[in-house]
Parts: sequence; C-alpha cells; structure tokens
Amino acid sequence: MGLSQEAAGRKHGWRSGLEKAVASILADNYGGDWGYEVASIPFVQPAKERKYTPDFFLGNGIIIETKGRWMRGDRMKMLMVQEQHPNLDIRFVFSNARSRISKKSKTTYAAYCERYGFLYAHKVVPKAWLAEPPEAVRVAAMEAIIEGG
Repeated sequence: MGLSQEAAGRKHGWRSGLEKAVASILADNYGGDWGYEVASIPFVQPAKERKYTPDFFLGNGIIIETKGRWMRGDRMKMLMVQEQHPNLDIRFVFSNARSRISKKSKTTYAAYCERYGFLYAHKVVPKAWLAEPPEAVRVAAMEAIIEGG
C-alpha cells in the first residue's frame, strides 16, 4: 500500500498516549501494511468545506480513529463524514468506551456508536479487525481518499 508507518508518528509526535499504544499494537500484530495520518478525508460542513484526518489507515480498508474525549463537534463531524463517504469503514478505539457523551447524558460513547452504526473498541484494536480480509469497496474508497488527499 506504500503508506508511511510508525515513523510519521515518531517524527511529528503522537497526539495521545492511546495513539502511541495503538501504533505499537499494529506494529507488533499487523505488520507493515498500515499508515498513520497519511491522508485527510474531505467533507462538507454546512456552508463550509472541511477536512478530517483519521489516525490510522489499515491495508485492509479499515480506518481507525482513537479518542480519549469525544466532544459534540467531533461526533457531528463523524456523522457528516459517514453520510458523505458511506463506503469508508471508520472504527473507533476509545480510552473508555463507557464514558458518557456529556455530564447530563446517560448515553455512552459505545451506545452512540451503536446508534449510528460505528464499530468501536475499548482501549485496544481487536485482533479480529486486523485479521479481516480486504473488502474491495472499502479499500477502493480509502485509496481514493489517500490518492486525492
């Protein structure tokens, strides 16, 4: 796939300890077919064109976003990206999937993902995700983003 790998994170600095931990898991268990923040995904926020840069792109077409805090703006952004890029397979790894989306809400990050069809994990990337074979539609969608980014 020709993606830059852990070197990008080391060179520019990981944005969180969770990103660094996921990179370590990928390096130890997935081999070299992944990249860190190798492209941005364009999306349109009403009246404003924006870009979202996912954390990890896997060679099998899965995109992993790590989150400690998942603020309202980030959740809204992900819904817009999901709507505008339905063939991308974006999954979340949360530092705590049981965290509530706000102090006043009983909805957890996990429940929010389930409501809107996002796959998620708690703290670590499931090995099942790493073992999933490439799916042509999601790989093509991801490659189109990387080539256009």
